[in-house]
Amino acid sequence: MPDIVDIAVSADSFQTLVAAVQAAGLVDTLKSPGPFTVFAPNDAAFAKLPPGTIQTLLQNIPQLTRILTYHVVSGKLTKADLAKVDSVTSVEGSSIRIDCADGFEVKNATVVAPDIEADNGIIHVIDTVILMG
Repeated sequence: MPDIVDIAVSADSFQTLVAAVQAAGLVDTLKSPGPFTVFAPNDAAFAKLPPGTIQTLLQNIPQLTRILTYHVVSGKLTKADLAKVDSVTSVEGSSIRIDCADGFEVKNATVVAPDIEADNGIIHVIDTVILMG
């Protein structure tokens, strides 16, 4: 089974995320055994950011890394697992609010494709880049 990175690379909808993960030097981490739960913003989610934001982040690798690791949780958590909790703690260290009461939301993002199985975890595709705070 492909790992999280291989799935993202093979999908056409994660080009910005893949470029950001590569720039931040997180490829090896996300190819490691994990397991990880990744809330993966698709290209449309990155397109919602204000103009120039992605370029600014690519020039500020520590901030980019912090934002990317905020989208990752240790462990393999399916939608059913996440429906049992109000929040999870990201690899970055901040809490992420989970709401499965009416749909499936992660902080201010809607999960548009849940439970994509990977060899080293699970991916939930989200429609908005989530930020700490």
